[in-house]
Amino acid sequence: MTYLHVLLFVATIASTVLVGGFLYSLAIMTILLCHELGHYLVGRHYGIPSTLPFFIPLPLPPFGTFGAVIKMKGGFVNRSTLFDVGIAGPLSGFVAALPFIVAGMKMSTVTPLAGIPAASYMQLGDPLLFRVLQPLLIGDVPAGHDLVLHPFAYAGWVGLFVTSLNLLPVGQLDGGHVVYAIFGEKSAWVYRAVILGLGVLAALVNIGWLTLVILLLIFGMRHPRPFDDETRLDGRRKKMAIAVLAIFIFSFIPSPFPEMNLTKIIESRF
Repeated sequence: MTYLHVLLFVATIASTVLVGGFLYSLAIMTILLCHELGHYLVGRHYGIPSTLPFFIPLPLPPFGTFGAVIKMKGGFVNRSTLFDVGIAGPLSGFVAALPFIVAGMKMSTVTPLAGIPAASYMQLGDPLLFRVLQPLLIGDVPAGHDLVLHPFAYAGWVGLFVTSLNLLPVGQLDGGHVVYAIFGEKSAWVYRAVILGLGVLAALVNIGWLTLVILLLIFGMRHPRPFDDETRLDGRRKKMAIAVLAIFIFSFIPSPFPEMNLTKIIESRF
């Protein structure tokens, strides 16, 4: 651990407290730390030299942080190692988010929309997991009302959003590692299909996805080959891939910020 690690960690705590308060900071830092430590510990298990997480502070809404990254030196020995390192972060982050989501939703409040100043809140899209848990933990939200998330629940929402982005099967994202471990060089077709799908989402659902498409195209969709690119994954890991797909489905938010819907933007201009 270096002074830079400590400085960035403390700065990110400060920026997340500034944006969402102490409880939000506690929850989101825990989720992000678990995600990155998942990669770190599995990487070290396989003898891959890895740094501790570098947190990235951003003292601006809506998140207060750009997340965290670790650096791994050298390549992956084989597809199994690539797969294990790739899934470790999302699995750890998802599991860490669950208790905050459950506790946070129980402490969230159903409030009449008329009593909430329009400028004082931000509308969020619902991941599938929230849609499943809300009736069980809160019940139905009456017409003219909305659910105001407790900071724990909001941090859980952010955690799911980060998990789903990382699990997109493109390039060197965690999902890109998983898909390459399964399909090898054929994963390039998956990458292209995902980029096309995100473009359709940007056009029809939420223009914000266009930013991600541009970033993915800039930073590239190619994935480096592991040293042993011939040995296929075993059956246990293929079953785990199905579990990872389920996590992605429950975490993905087609329109994270509904106000960025392209149709709404056009209607507001004309």
